[in-house]
Amino acid sequence: MATRIDVTGADGVHLTAWDFADPPKPGRSREPGVLLLHGLMGRASHWAGTARWLGERHRAVAVDQRGHGRSDKPADGPYDREAYVADAVATLEQLDLAPAVLIGHSMGALTAWQVAARRPDLVRALILCDMRASAYGAASQREWEDWFRAWPLPFTTLADVHKWFGEDDPWAERPNPARGAFYAEVMAESPDGWRPVFDPEQMLRSREAWVHNAHWDELAQVRCPTLVLRGLDGELGRAEAQEMVRVLPRGQYAEVADAGHLVHYDQPEAWRTAIEPFLEGALTG
Repeated sequence: MATRIDVTGADGVHLTAWDFADPPKPGRSREPGVLLLHGLMGRASHWAGTARWLGERHRAVAVDQRGHGRSDKPADGPYDREAYVADAVATLEQLDLAPAVLIGHSMGALTAWQVAARRPDLVRALILCDMRASAYGAASQREWEDWFRAWPLPFTTLADVHKWFGEDDPWAERPNPARGAFYAEVMAESPDGWRPVFDPEQMLRSREAWVHNAHWDELAQVRCPTLVLRGLDGELGRAEAQEMVRVLPRGQYAEVADAGHLVHYDQPEAWRTAIEPFLEGALTG
């Protein structure tokens, strides 16, 4: 069972985190801490499956980043890279997790490697899930704006959320029930129906802060062992992923078949199989 923890992020923003660690077994010390960082629009609960099995050996903490989940959503932000990185650093320091393994999905992966580049003393290893180092570009941002406008809000029932994101969303390449479940976790019931727990405009501002820029330079500054992992049908192509591994001084590569962008959520067993050998090597080497 997860324990809720309050963290004070940059500019005094309140962040909500969950500690999934089991009590250490007698005579066995806890292995290094793990901080799990969700992607844009995600929340800490999306890591629950991963955090529970990591919690058998590690202090595994998942945090709702600013603008997400139960954390503060300041109207004026900021929602730039500096704020997200500072929040992650504050979480590591206040919870005494460092030097920790950082596991990030999508935007959370970018935050993870930026923390590792700027504060290498806080990071022991990285797992980067389906995040590109190249710029996505202005056209990508316009597509996201169009996508948000297409959401049929409010959804009448939670079942409608599952169906639209899992089956009917014209931006999805193919039906995927796990995708419907993923988005159902970020909806809350309101007087007129079901709406996202985040502000779509704030999500666009968060994305605007990194989508136009490439992040190769900071990736090259990461010195700890790093696993670059992609879903075979995700957003990160194999050639770019392998170039990221080449740029990283201590990079490794893995991919999960039959998975898209939501690798850890869509294929949890294959995800675990892919990352466990890396963790064993990175923490014992």
